[in-house]
Amino acid sequence: MEFISLCLFAFAALILSFLLLKFTPKFLSFGHVKLPLPPGTMGWPYIGETFQLYSQNPNTFFASKVKKYGSIFKTHILGCPCVMISSPEAAKVVLVSKANLFKPTFPASKERMLGKQAIFFHQGDYHAKLRKLVLRAFMPEAIKNIVSDIESIAVNSLESWEDKLITTFQEMKTYAFNVALLSILGKDEVLYREDLKRCYYILEKGYNSMPINLPGTLFHKAMKARKELAQILAKILSLRRQTKQDHNDLLGSFMGDSEGLTDEQIADNIIGVIFAARDTTASVLTWILKYLAENPSVLQAVTSKAIKKAKEECGGEEKALNWADTKKMPITTRVILETLRVASILSFTFREAVEMLSLMDTSFLKDGKYYHSSETSTTAQTTSRSLRNLILQDLRLHPSPILSCHLVVCDGPTKWNPVWALSSSQNGLPIKLSPRNKHSNTMCSETNHQVTNYRKQNLLRKEFSTMYGSRSRMMEK
Repeated sequence: MEFISLCLFAFAALILSFLLLKFTPKFLSFGHVKLPLPPGTMGWPYIGETFQLYSQNPNTFFASKVKKYGSIFKTHILGCPCVMISSPEAAKVVLVSKANLFKPTFPASKERMLGKQAIFFHQGDYHAKLRKLVLRAFMPEAIKNIVSDIESIAVNSLESWEDKLITTFQEMKTYAFNVALLSILGKDEVLYREDLKRCYYILEKGYNSMPINLPGTLFHKAMKARKELAQILAKILSLRRQTKQDHNDLLGSFMGDSEGLTDEQIADNIIGVIFAARDTTASVLTWILKYLAENPSVLQAVTSKAIKKAKEECGGEEKALNWADTKKMPITTRVILETLRVASILSFTFREAVEMLSLMDTSFLKDGKYYHSSETSTTAQTTSRSLRNLILQDLRLHPSPILSCHLVVCDGPTKWNPVWALSSSQNGLPIKLSPRNKHSNTMCSETNHQVTNYRKQNLLRKEFSTMYGSRSRMMEK
């Protein structure tokens, strides 16, 4: 249905092609100055080369363009003309040396799905206030109270995987989503979990769809789910106002009387935080399982800690995991840090130029939007200085230009090694833990603990000696 709608839209767009071509020269100039455009192709009007991008692995699409046109080329994806830069030097300008000249942003379609009041789309005092509220809900003081609840979610997940062949990343996304709801909505999430999950999963499918709001398209379905999601959150807000109880979660932080946030602002930011936290945490967990499966000696070191704890608890009823336990997992912490260093865990981050500047004969225009993209794949990174595929969208071609690039991997060793992860910064880029990373670390630590306990109790109860040489069922393909 969506394909038919897109074809009809493409046919309608062809009618306007003459007008687009006629007025193109006006878009290719800035004032009286002609700005240089790199080589490349733009595809169909409006649709551009989006079909080519999604009909194959995105990395294949980018690689073929680089091979044909070089490190800088123009293209047209997701309704926006753009210029892609694949050189590390250009990406470093946007992400590091000239980072102050760019601000976070998103395409208009994603802004409509997440909500215009979400933290991603603002700067200044409003952004600072929201950031403070979000960080407050993910500080250790708030997290330590839900450790046992996260443990329960992990145990239920492991039990649901028994005797099944699973897709690890999808299961990690489900697990991360359930933990996110607990952190954001507290105990209230239990009443609405399935409805929230159903609506959000529909919304998620439309994140990178063409912004065509016609019946049958992914974008149209996503916008309907977005409306229903806001209605569910409104019910939760109303229920909390009636009970007048204090809640030590993100929603409680947003609802503070002194904050003065409207219901629309609260709903937009709740959806935005779920969007920001779910895939990245799931990616970290998936990469951790992959690397542990490929490194039996590290797996042995990680699991031996949990086994030792389990033995100490023998003779009595096993205790629930607590905050103190998560602080006694140094090797697990190294595994998490090393995975964050080596693996690509981000899908898209976006930037918008705040003033005009030139780079490698290509102009970054004021109010030009740029986004950073990193495909999550099962192949290891091949170069430590890889800043793959930086896309620039240019104001000369479209009023809302966008830029994308791939994640930079630090200048240290590319081989996954959790011992190296805590070495001095002169060997590589150290990872500074933010409150959000601490929350992810807690989730990862608890997952490791529960996986190990589950294997000990249900899979290898009588064969501890063989544990170190075997792989968990959940790591099998």
